[in-house]
Parts: sequence; C-alpha cells; structure tokens
Amino acid sequence: MISDFEGSYNIIGFNQDEEHGRYFGFLHIAKISDIRVHAEWVINGEQIQKGSGFYHGDTLVVNFFYEGEAEFKGELFKGVVVYKLLNNEILHGFWSEKHGNDQFLGFEEGRKLDKTETIWHQATMN
Repeated sequence: MISDFEGSYNIIGFNQDEEHGRYFGFLHIAKISDIRVHAEWVINGEQIQKGSGFYHGDTLVVNFFYEGEAEFKGELFKGVVVYKLLNNEILHGFWSEKHGNDQFLGFEEGRKLDKTETIWHQATMN
C-alpha cells in the first residue's frame, strides 16, 4: 500500500559517476492521493531536492529536481528515482539525472525512522 512508503527515512546513497561518491541525508515521503506522493530530500545537511511521483505494487517512481550550487547556481537539475520497498522499514532505489554520466546509475537506500526519531516528535514533546 502507498501508506507503507509514507514517512521519513535516513538515507545513504552513491552518486551517478565513476567514483560513486557517497552521500547521506533524509527523505520524507507524503501521500497526496491514492497513487501519488510528494518527496523531499535533504542531502548532506544542505541540499534540498523535491519531487512528485506515483506508486504501483511495491514500486515508487519519483521525478525530482534541485537547484545547482556554486558554479551551477540557478541551474535546475532533474532526474528520476525508482524505489522498491524491501520490507516495512527498508527501501532501495536507483536513480539517474538528465545531465549525469549515462554510463552509471546512482543508488540510494533508506531506513524508515520511527516516530520517536523524527523532529516532529521532539517538537510536540516541548
């Protein structure tokens, strides 16, 4: 069910390049209809990426975008990520960006955070 994907995840990923540079962050998935979701990533504590997608079976497909940094400031980067829900806590995905190296894919894995591990839980306690 799409509600199985909903929630916040601690993620680790590998970039779409020969070096497969590692990144860390968080992903939040929110249901917006019976088959559609909104996703938002915070990568390495600073880069915000957003996307929307759809769900079918155990697969979630999300088109994402983010604004470039440093010499690419103001440029919009776009891509697609495909996630499989391995169980109630782990999702595994692969992704590609439009301007990425076509010889490689990026990979990402996430562990769903328990409600007590999220900032929302902490905020309601104070």
